[in-house]
Amino acid sequence: MHLEGTILVGREFEPVEGRVVTADDEIVRIEPFSVDSDDVILPAFVNAHTHIGDSIAKEAGEGLSLDELVAPPDGLKHRLLRAASHAEKVEAMARTLRYMESTGTGTVIEFREGGIPGVEAIHDALHGTGVDYGARDIDAVVLGRDDPDVLSIASGYGASGARDGDFESVRTATGNADKLFGIHAGERDADDINAAMDLDPDFLVHMVHAEPLHLDRLEDRGTPVVVCPRSNLVTKVGVPPIAELSARTTVALGTDNVMLDSPSMFREMEFAAKLADLPAREVLRMATVNGAAIAGLNRGVIEEGADAHLLVLDGDSDNLAGAHDLVRAIVRRAGHADVKQVVLDGTPLGEE
Repeated sequence: MHLEGTILVGREFEPVEGRVVTADDEIVRIEPFSVDSDDVILPAFVNAHTHIGDSIAKEAGEGLSLDELVAPPDGLKHRLLRAASHAEKVEAMARTLRYMESTGTGTVIEFREGGIPGVEAIHDALHGTGVDYGARDIDAVVLGRDDPDVLSIASGYGASGARDGDFESVRTATGNADKLFGIHAGERDADDINAAMDLDPDFLVHMVHAEPLHLDRLEDRGTPVVVCPRSNLVTKVGVPPIAELSARTTVALGTDNVMLDSPSMFREMEFAAKLADLPAREVLRMATVNGAAIAGLNRGVIEEGADAHLLVLDGDSDNLAGAHDLVRAIVRRAGHADVKQVVLDGTPLGEE
């Protein structure tokens, strides 16, 4: 297939008029020429940190602290998950996955609670098992937790935090299985950051309270970080030092718990860009290629040989028309209403 319009090419998102040609699920050519189209073609988003199981409880827990909301084993989220049936969780997750696709997300890195049954639940949501929404095209890199045996069916392990338990053995098992190990760190305070980094994780999540010594250590180790600033604001723990983290290591964006925030990467980009005052291209990398790199995936960028995960926006929408800086406009103002088409693995959503 091919798409025509203004293409945001490469890691600098250079605007190039022309055509993107895909075949066998990958980008095979970028052909520059003058086109009669206002479409804007960019990589589909990579949401680098989610908990979508709590889609059953959107906006629950107003006024509760972080620990009261999500701390294992008895935070509100965990109690609600235990009380919900498998079918209820699958249906809620399927609806969230459908929404994420419609807002341009092609890949998600999910921290999935509940051990093996928890991973099976999101697999059912993805495959359309027992729900009315059909199979989803979005790719989910599912990191299980709560049971070391979850590595048998998950893409890795997503640990809650170094203060919540001893993860040495499961970190070793994850490494031996050549799978991803991620862990929350520095969300409440700085006390668990060094312990988390001592586990040599593939990436850290949050790092709201990163101090200069932690920034130095991140740079030395090259450990990537996923930030979720909207979630941190809701839970009143502060906001991450996004610009300082970005100067030291690879930073990606995630939307965190669905119970706290809509899983829209448009909203996360806008908030992060205005909070950190970073160049728009850097923020767009956080929403695309940086998350893909954390997961070891060949996507999040429009170049020959990359996976054909693409997003088409209407550059002549009432929201985007007249933009002087196209990339800045996408990062700071684009939204769901501007989406014309989402292409995952070379296939437009809604087509076989």
